[in-house]
Amino acid sequence: MGKKRILLKIGTNTLTKETNQISRGKVEDIGRQIASLKGDYEFIIVSSGAIAAAKQFVKLEHNGAEINVKQALAAIGQPHLMRIFQENFRELGLFTSQCLLSYSDFENLDAKANIKNTINVLVSNNFIPIINENDTVAADEIQFGDNDKLAALTAALLQVDLLIIATNTNGIYTKISLENDTPETISSVSGIGTLKQEISTLKSTHGTGGMHSKIEAATIAQRSGIETWIVNGLKDNFITDSLKGIGNFTKIKQ
Repeated sequence: MGKKRILLKIGTNTLTKETNQISRGKVEDIGRQIASLKGDYEFIIVSSGAIAAAKQFVKLEHNGAEINVKQALAAIGQPHLMRIFQENFRELGLFTSQCLLSYSDFENLDAKANIKNTINVLVSNNFIPIINENDTVAADEIQFGDNDKLAALTAALLQVDLLIIATNTNGIYTKISLENDTPETISSVSGIGTLKQEISTLKSTHGTGGMHSKIEAATIAQRSGIETWIVNGLKDNFITDSLKGIGNFTKIKQ
């Protein structure tokens, strides 16, 4: 049997460990886990964090057009983000490559075929594709989803075996447990509608503001027969532990 393919989506909160700058320690943690699993799994990464990387170096002035500034920051920060991945992963014997995509790419048959072919060649030659939205020409994920939807579309296009979305909670919590301030993870579910009901009235106190986009991403993946796991990326070894069934996280079944 061949290796199983995992698409790992890493949000800004995970990469910064909820600080104001990219955590090299977290990037190293991710790389170390991938290195330990590369005998059995192929990894494709969709990573946010370009804007956070830029903010470590610059502060741009703007006249109310904040989204334009964020796009400019993404353009500045993307090379720094890739350098951090490259430096940390190379020390672990891992090779990286960059792919910048936009939603329009998934609406064009030729572009979709090119994406699929390019990524397959990279993976077959032991390069880990690190994908981000092309923020210079598109700003959908800057405004709405922190790359959740982009990850799901890519997972569906490549027909991966598993989509792991790293976030800053132990998966999706039940509504009543949050109301009682005792967060309890929904461990496994197949009905997307059930999850939507659970988060429909929640505030963002426990990071649930971003759960809507993660559930929409899981919906896209589910339509393609792909299981989605929502895992706490702030924890060390979150990939290897979840694959062993250790810890609390949410599995959204096919």
